[in-house]
Amino acid sequence: SEHTAPGLGDGGAHCGAICDASFPTYLLTHWARDRKRGEQLPLEFLVKRQTRDTAVLAGFLDRGLIQPGMKADINVIDFDNLSIRPPEIIYDLPTGARRLIQKAEGYRYTVKAGKVTFEDGESTGEFPGHLVRGQQPAPVAQAAE
Repeated sequence: SEHTAPGLGDGGAHCGAICDASFPTYLLTHWARDRKRGEQLPLEFLVKRQTRDTAVLAGFLDRGLIQPGMKADINVIDFDNLSIRPPEIIYDLPTGARRLIQKAEGYRYTVKAGKVTFEDGESTGEFPGHLVRGQQPAPVAQAAE
């Protein structure tokens, strides 16, 4: 429905008990590719719902589209090989506390602000992101030169 927003992409709020970070991957694999009973949903519809529509709902008007002036945040996905791995418990928090993680395969590249931050699931060491507070304005159209 156009009146709903896909969510549950939370990978940190209750990290010792639950990990919903796999939800965006599940949304793509189940609803666009693997669903056998009932209709599948078009991949481009699901991507738009998770990107532009969610960005607008959250007030991030400078995200969710690939066009001049917008943030260059992109996942390059090998859709045929996209899959979710089983959950794991790791103990890497500062006090040695546990956290639950669930990795995915099939994300070839993650690009943030034009820099590749992950390649085939491994960090490249690039960290171009920063904390965003409040609504972000839509980019001003570039004047023709």
